[in-house]
Amino acid sequence: MRRSPRTPLLAALALLSASAARAEAPAPNGASWWKHVEFLASDALQGRDTGSEGYRKAAAYVTEQLSAAGVKPGAGDSYLQEVELVSRRLVEERSRLSLVREGKETRLTLGKEAIISSRAGEAGSVDAPLVFIGYGLSIPEAGHDDFAGVDLQGKIAVVLMGGPEKVSGALRAHHGSSSERAKALKQAGAVGLVMLQNPKLVEVPWERAAGARKKPSMMFADAALNDDQGMKLSVVFNHAHARKLFAGAPHTFESLVALANADKPMPKFELPSRLKAQVAFETAPLEAANVVGVLPGSDPKLAGEYVVISAHLDHVGVGEPVKGDRIYNGAMDNASGVAAVLEVARTLQASAEKPKRSVLFALVMGEEKGLLGAKYFAARPTVPAAGLLADFNMDMFLPLVPFTHVVAYGQEESTLGASLEQVAAAHGVKVQPDPQPNRMGFVRSDQYAFIRQGVPALAFKFGAEPGSKEEQTLRGWYLERYHAPSDDLAQPVNKEGAAKFVRMLADLARTVANAPERPRWNDTSFFRRFAK
Repeated sequence: MRRSPRTPLLAALALLSASAARAEAPAPNGASWWKHVEFLASDALQGRDTGSEGYRKAAAYVTEQLSAAGVKPGAGDSYLQEVELVSRRLVEERSRLSLVREGKETRLTLGKEAIISSRAGEAGSVDAPLVFIGYGLSIPEAGHDDFAGVDLQGKIAVVLMGGPEKVSGALRAHHGSSSERAKALKQAGAVGLVMLQNPKLVEVPWERAAGARKKPSMMFADAALNDDQGMKLSVVFNHAHARKLFAGAPHTFESLVALANADKPMPKFELPSRLKAQVAFETAPLEAANVVGVLPGSDPKLAGEYVVISAHLDHVGVGEPVKGDRIYNGAMDNASGVAAVLEVARTLQASAEKPKRSVLFALVMGEEKGLLGAKYFAARPTVPAAGLLADFNMDMFLPLVPFTHVVAYGQEESTLGASLEQVAAAHGVKVQPDPQPNRMGFVRSDQYAFIRQGVPALAFKFGAEPGSKEEQTLRGWYLERYHAPSDDLAQPVNKEGAAKFVRMLADLARTVANAPERPRWNDTSFFRRFAK
């Protein structure tokens, strides 16, 4: 990773400059940030599922807050960008999944041994051979191709989630995204996909994932916008029952995981069993809205260019009870990020010196359903697409510990990384690389929709010293609270850390908005190919 040199004097000057610009603005504080979180993550909003009454209440709240802060509507004369969707739910009582080996059919228990995805795939029947193809990644730039020498025509690909360590995290994440994987499998002639988690990389316990399987997925009503379709069947197989899938195969699941963990090549081979499926879906039309506000730039020559600050407003709603609690409040995921956007908007609008370029605030729907709101906005923006110059995205940035380190997905990919280094240093914050690249964080939230449209982007998480108790706290959160009812208002939160993060983010937005040049992709970045 290339880092720009910064001296203490330069960092101090940057901080003084930023402080002068916001001299008349009320400083972001933990109490005001937390007030937003308290409303958005309250039981009254029932988990803010996309299209629900709770989501509409959340959208009304952030609209009111943007208006009260003096931020102008960003979707014409409205704050709302309406999106037409289709909700789709798997009908389990009319669906089944079986392994067939040597003429003997063994039915799998849905929810216990496997989950049929309602996000991808089609209704109807499938009966096809199974082929293990490693990670299921084709990465020409790194000389890695799991499809080489494999006949997948009319077959179902079985893959281990993750990717080779030798490939950069961002590149691995891009090719492992649902849209890129679907494209590669379709080109290879596969009719389906079975995914297995590496036990070492599990972040959500199987029981929690299985509990959410009956919730509907969503897609765009406009089929042209759905970029992750093409498979007849998509299945997630419980790694705890993988021996059943690999029974009679030349390699065990355990041996394949050991090879992956040692970053060694995995063999590709046909499994003795076929997979037989009958799938039924129920669909219904649905509407939801992105909330968009704009702070116009102060320089008439630059006001047509926009720094986007985004966060997803939705969460997963009401689901299977855990310890008697059915409401998945989503305090960190992502009321925290929405609250940060609102506080940045208030800070920039109230500052004595407004940013030269415009700042656009996008609170988007449907992130939990496949980045739908961000994809829609990035493909059909409410402002001229050529004016979008950067996206800063907040998705559960996890203010659980003091804010001393920041992880920024994408920092090595564009000149935004150098801008962040400058601003973070002025706030006494260290920028560190992604400590868990196999989580593929760079493509798992809304910034990826902007990246695919050629817009440089960063996404943020609190970081910590490797091996510290703070790092343990951050990692432990995923297993304990990610997509669980316990991501609520009762969990420990570092409010001063959140306020410090908001101050840094406001200064970063101001720095980029006032810069002499637009951000650009680094010459060495894979994502430069998306630039327009």
